[in-house]
Order: sequence, then structure tokens, then C-alpha cells
Amino acid sequence: MIQRWSDGSLRQWAIVPLRLVVGYGFIAHGMAKLLRGPGAFAKLLHLIGVPLPLPTAWLVTLLELAGGVALLLGAFVAIASVPLIASMLVAMFALHVRFGFSAVNTIGLTPSGPVFGPPGYEINLLYIAALMAVALVGPGAISLDGWLRRRANQRIR
Repeated sequence: MIQRWSDGSLRQWAIVPLRLVVGYGFIAHGMAKLLRGPGAFAKLLHLIGVPLPLPTAWLVTLLELAGGVALLLGAFVAIASVPLIASMLVAMFALHVRFGFSAVNTIGLTPSGPVFGPPGYEINLLYIAALMAVALVGPGAISLDGWLRRRANQRIR
């Protein structure tokens, strides 16, 4: 087993769950913005002082959808990670940092359960760390990037 990890045959699988979960996460957030209408997200952006809130809302929505799909497919992950990291940094500093670190801020308790306040920047940091790992290590097994690389190597031979 140790030999298989050292020769990389299993190591290529280690990043795959992270890549898939992060890709799905961005798609889920992008779809939520799209289904509610980017105009609703634009209202939030306007309230926090983002210039050109509607075009920015569309840009972020499409970035999350396209970036999430790229991650799921393992396609151009290093390139896709850069604007996604930038988006997470902007969200973190423009909105989440004022609510502290924790992503789950319980502000009350009712008979039906806890009441949650705005999330802190914990999730932003987790997404940034995951994107950096995927960008630096590569997409791992079962990826479009890997398939393209293998195909190019076959042509060279």
C-alpha cells in the first residue's frame, strides 16, 4: 500500500473528492443566485456599495456556474480557480469578515430550533484553501485535464 501511494497511483485520487465538493458548491450557489434572479443578488451588492451591482451580480453568478462546472469536470482547474478565489476574497472582505470567523452564528433559540445570524468568513477561507490545493496539485484522477494530457502524450509517441 505504501508503494502505491509513493508512486502516485493512489495519490491522484486524493484531491478528487475535494474538487467535486467545491465544484458542486459553486454550482449550487450560482444556481441559487440564478433561480432567485441576479437582480435580488444585485440589491445586496448595492447595499454594501458594490459599483455596477446588476452587471456584477450577473458576472458572479456566471462565474460560480462556469467555475463550478470546470471544477466538476476537472477542466482548466488552475485557470478557473483564480477568479473564484478573487470572488471569495471580495465576499469575505466586503461582507463576511464583519460577522467574525464562524460560518454558523447562532443568535437565538426558539421552540422550533436555533436562529442563525449572518455567516462569518470561515467558509470563504475553506473555499480559498480548497481552490488553492486543487490549483496547485492539479485535478487528480477522472478529469478532463488528465484526459487531454494523456491524449496529447499518445499523439507525441
